[in-house]
Amino acid sequence: MTQQTIHLFVFDTLSDWEPMYAIAAINSPAWQREQRYSVKTVGLSREPVRTIGGVTILPDMTLAELEPEQSAMLILPGSDVWGQGQNVEAVEKARQFLEAGVPVAAICGATAGLALGGLLDERRHTGNVLEELLATNYKGAALYQNQLAYTDDDLITASGVAPLEFAREILKRLNVYTPSVLDAWYHLHKTGEPAYFFALVEAAQS
Repeated sequence: MTQQTIHLFVFDTLSDWEPMYAIAAINSPAWQREQRYSVKTVGLSREPVRTIGGVTILPDMTLAELEPEQSAMLILPGSDVWGQGQNVEAVEKARQFLEAGVPVAAICGATAGLALGGLLDERRHTGNVLEELLATNYKGAALYQNQLAYTDDDLITASGVAPLEFAREILKRLNVYTPSVLDAWYHLHKTGEPAYFFALVEAAQS
């Protein structure tokens, strides 16, 4: 089976923790019946970037090299820079993905970037708080969902305090896990209760 690629946008000051549950689960064969995806990083250039946590990442490719048909999803982590009008190239790439019917997942400040680009004007979405998105003068306030994470067809959005819920929506959209495995995986990481680990093992074996 040919693996599909998930593309993670990386840039200076990205919030390390926000995409990590998702990409670790996608890239690991654990709990998967077959590993359908791999993860590649994509940057504005191929130059190293440094996350807010001080981790250096060398992008596998550039946004200019990425076409929607090459990808199963584009993941956009958060940072304060989105609301300042930076990463416009990534917003335009997200527009191309959505127009091509390829999913985009944005968390925290990346939702403000999408709002600035008009991509949330006609799609149901969430974010950190509505007020942050209103500051972009976007037109989608009536479609704001007061939830930690939300999926509207090919668009996933989430609050920056909800990396686990963000991951759950991504894994569900991509069918990385069976529903029973995903439920047990989520509740194990959310609660730390041992019962969910045993439920996870049982679900993975069924």
